[in-house]
Amino acid sequence: MDIQEGTQVNNRVSGDAAGEAALRHETAEEARTAEAAVEPVTLKDFYRLAKPGIIYSNLMTAFAGFWIASHGDVDWLRLLYTMLGAGLVIGAGGVLNNYLDREMDAKMARTQQRALPSGKLSPNTVLWYGIILGLIGVFILYVLARSPLATLLGIAGLFLYVWLYTAWFKRTSVWSTFVGSFSGAVPPMIGYCAVSGTVDLGAILLFLFLFLWQPPHFWALGIRRMEEYRAAGFPLLPVVKGTFVTKVSMVRYIVLLVPVSVMLTVYGYVGYFFMIIATALGLIWALMCVTGFKTNDETKWAKNMFLFSIMYLTLLSIMMVVDTVKA
Repeated sequence: MDIQEGTQVNNRVSGDAAGEAALRHETAEEARTAEAAVEPVTLKDFYRLAKPGIIYSNLMTAFAGFWIASHGDVDWLRLLYTMLGAGLVIGAGGVLNNYLDREMDAKMARTQQRALPSGKLSPNTVLWYGIILGLIGVFILYVLARSPLATLLGIAGLFLYVWLYTAWFKRTSVWSTFVGSFSGAVPPMIGYCAVSGTVDLGAILLFLFLFLWQPPHFWALGIRRMEEYRAAGFPLLPVVKGTFVTKVSMVRYIVLLVPVSVMLTVYGYVGYFFMIIATALGLIWALMCVTGFKTNDETKWAKNMFLFSIMYLTLLSIMMVVDTVKA
């Protein structure tokens, strides 16, 4: 056998091996899909489709917004309806996000076992589930919470999240996180405007607070899961521009977040205790971000940044309630 014949044989063997590997992968995928399809659908599957973690974190900020606008004089029934309506609208966004991202979710280890990409639920079922949740949420905000402005904000936030962010920018641009932050900053405005009936300075400051918090929060996750996002085809900032550029952008948002939180006190919405805690946490977060430029373990650093961002938002949302300036 000469060298050329040997090379051809090796190529055929390699090709056969690659083909067999691909076939085994496809067979495994089909087996997982078939296994998921025969499993009974439970309420937990529908619960998870709505992304409950996102619902709870957003309702926490909506509650804080409602409380601040109430200045201690809380209409408890309206609060209940506002939280319920907002929660359903936010949940609808999560369900429709799952619907649109089903093919990309199937490529990521973190998401491929969800009910939709695994084949446990059909796309049409998920689509109608999201639509129904959104309609009920809008109805509750308008009729029961009696707030046309909160209803309009809920519809606008849902549109921005589902169509502008998920269907368009998330697939095409590094600006996706920036665009998604607009919809993510709507919940505290829903809570605030359900009471105030107007978009005043308080609503704007709450919007800016959550708007500036989101990019460093999500980019930390993006750096930690960068290869998964790359494999799925998401043009996230760390995937396209690298981690250095992403860290620079994170610093910018965190630094701007500090004076915005201070202004909530300066303009009389919350007290000085909130300002002290917010300033301290903001400076700690900024320092943590700066240390990322010298870290030897970006994955660990990104995980710590992500966890701190959750703690930051949770604690300051509680502080907004505790230290609200009474009327």
